[in-house]
Amino acid sequence: MTDGLIRCGWVTSSADDTIYRDYHDHEWGQPLHGRDALFERLALEAFQSGLSWITILRKREAFRSAFDGFVPEKVAEYDSADVDRLLEDALIVRNRSKIEATISNARLLVNSPELDLDSLLWSFAPPRRTARLASIADVPAVTPESTAMAKELKRLGFKFIGPTTAYALMQATGMVDDHVADCWVPVLPGR
Repeated sequence: MTDGLIRCGWVTSSADDTIYRDYHDHEWGQPLHGRDALFERLALEAFQSGLSWITILRKREAFRSAFDGFVPEKVAEYDSADVDRLLEDALIVRNRSKIEATISNARLLVNSPELDLDSLLWSFAPPRRTARLASIADVPAVTPESTAMAKELKRLGFKFIGPTTAYALMQATGMVDDHVADCWVPVLPGR
């Protein structure tokens, strides 16, 4: 199914997948704020590591259900029985390291009330580009900012976050605009 709109190259490979198209058109690259929303994205980007993003999008509602809406206070209370429950849940990605990292990251947030996740993550947003990149081939996988973000998150105790995952988070949450020049999605003012 096509609507005639030009999208970023990573979407055209799944043009018939409305989940992917809707994500691109309405979420990817849109500024996202708020501790819980950013915690969810951080967790989902970690789960995506080594997998296709469409896999995570198709499982996103199941993830939200399995992880109590990614409310850090709830996830921080998870114990070994919850880890076992999650490892048995065929509707999500069943990876012990990623599950345990999500729980550990929730505990870190809950036990560090002075930590403002929103301000911290957004402090690494680079200056806005003066023009969109010409093609998907020009989009980096890692930047100095994503490397610095990953380093700081690790220093604070966050788990399962590297420079590539950090950059994917930056793209997903609008810290960078990696829609390509001919993509129909409008450039947002101020970002």
